[in-house]
Amino acid sequence: MAWSEPGSPGGKNKDPWGSRRRSASTGDLSQLIANLRDKLSGLFGGRGGGGGNGGGAAAGGIGAGLIAVVAVVLWLLSGFYIVNQGERGVVLRFGQKAYITEAGLRWRLPFPIERVEKVNVDKVSTIEIGYRSNPRTSGRSKEPKEALMLTEDENIIDIEFAIQYRVGNAADYVFNVRDPDNTIGQATESAVREVIGRSKLDYVFENRKDVEQNVRALLQTILDSYKVGIQIAAVEMQRAQPPEEVKAAFDDAVRAREDRERLKNEAEAYVNDILPRARGGAARIVQEAEGYKASTIARAEGDAQRFTRIANEYVKVPAVTRERLYIETMEQVLSNTTTHRPKGRQ
Repeated sequence: MAWSEPGSPGGKNKDPWGSRRRSASTGDLSQLIANLRDKLSGLFGGRGGGGGNGGGAAAGGIGAGLIAVVAVVLWLLSGFYIVNQGERGVVLRFGQKAYITEAGLRWRLPFPIERVEKVNVDKVSTIEIGYRSNPRTSGRSKEPKEALMLTEDENIIDIEFAIQYRVGNAADYVFNVRDPDNTIGQATESAVREVIGRSKLDYVFENRKDVEQNVRALLQTILDSYKVGIQIAAVEMQRAQPPEEVKAAFDDAVRAREDRERLKNEAEAYVNDILPRARGGAARIVQEAEGYKASTIARAEGDAQRFTRIANEYVKVPAVTRERLYIETMEQVLSNTTTHRPKGRQ
């Protein structure tokens, strides 16, 4: 049975090392507390265990000086800060721009003299016009007040845009704009409405890239005039369609336009097929006529020359010439006549 157990033969507290262990630990702790109290008392000008008044005052002055030095060192150390990769640090001295720092470990005059505003210049943010995305549900909600716009030919179009931007000038971004998203959103809506208002409905549907480029150029011009330090990275037209109330009629008009284009293409294909054949036939007829003309002229000239020769011979010997002409004529006639024999005769 253990010495410390109540029922042990040795009695209630018969641990042979217990009293000595407790006395040693208690003495060491008391001595440590006393030494610490004496040191703190001497540091802050108190009465030490054996020091006099002069020694306490000197120690108190040294302690105050050490505290002041430590405080100054800590205050100076608070001026160190880290600018992450892709960020810029805009250092403000009494609220005014002092300088801009790059990525890395930097130091500034501690607060309240200087403070730093960190701006991420590599981050690409997105502004949505006409709709709002919901990252939680991967869905989107409609914003009719932003989406419905009037075109040059007085048609209403339901259009949606997504604008991507990043910070181009960190100082302008910090000082010249209070709410960047709101400012860019309003400027974007204004630019889109101006571009759509100067374009016809069919142009918007058929020239998507041109509309995006026009919106980007106008929006960048507006932001540069505001000096907000924003650089437009991309402008993308998400959707463009007529309002739901007139969508059916618009679809009919689109189908009619497509049928017109289809028939036009078919007619052009027929023309491209029939015209070459007609031109070929005309060329063939012209060539045949030219050949007939040449052969007729040649035959007529030959007949004229032969008649001239015969006439000359006839003048010389009329009887012989007449007989020869008679014989030649009869040969031609008889050569084209079929001989028929009477029946029953061999």
